[in-house]
Amino acid sequence: MRIVELILDEESELGIEAISVVESPAIEEDFVALKSQEFKLAEVDGERRILMGALLIPNKPIYRRNGEDEYYIYFSKDTVLKASQMYLMNSKQNNSTLEHQYELEGLSLVESWIVEDKVHDKSVKFGMDLPLGTWVGSVKVNNDKIWNEFVKTGKVKGFSIEGYFADKMERPKEPIDEGLSKEDLMVQEIIDIIKESENNG
Repeated sequence: MRIVELILDEESELGIEAISVVESPAIEEDFVALKSQEFKLAEVDGERRILMGALLIPNKPIYRRNGEDEYYIYFSKDTVLKASQMYLMNSKQNNSTLEHQYELEGLSLVESWIVEDKVHDKSVKFGMDLPLGTWVGSVKVNNDKIWNEFVKTGKVKGFSIEGYFADKMERPKEPIDEGLSKEDLMVQEIIDIIKESENNG
């Protein structure tokens, strides 16, 4: 199965256009719904309505299917960092959708950072164990319908980005080891790509 690295060209119009709240995030990381009880702030009454979670994880294979074509995509640490910066530089922090289908009002990215420390990162405080280089964000939900009917009921569980990326040239095909099953080869290929990316970055 093909494995394709998606990249950003800072000179082009490519990049992330919106953050979608979804039931099944492709990166398989749920967000944490922050409530006032978790921050003992006297002036806060009621829920803070903030969702925190991973927006993009580097080197994580994400399955894609386009008709009969099945493949994996992934993003390098460098691309994740560029994407996080360009999203804010292009003033996209108020762009959000529901399940990549419906544009939403009242959701804003209010915090954005890259995980640089597995022990002291803010995400650790909220029980997240994320790889170094992960883009994490906090989204403020000033939309009663989304908060009450989707967040509180668990209909949405995480973030998913939407945008435009370029494909990096595919890696050359390697000789097939007849002793491995198709699934083993696919898993090994993904592991090799991630190791190669970490060694080069």
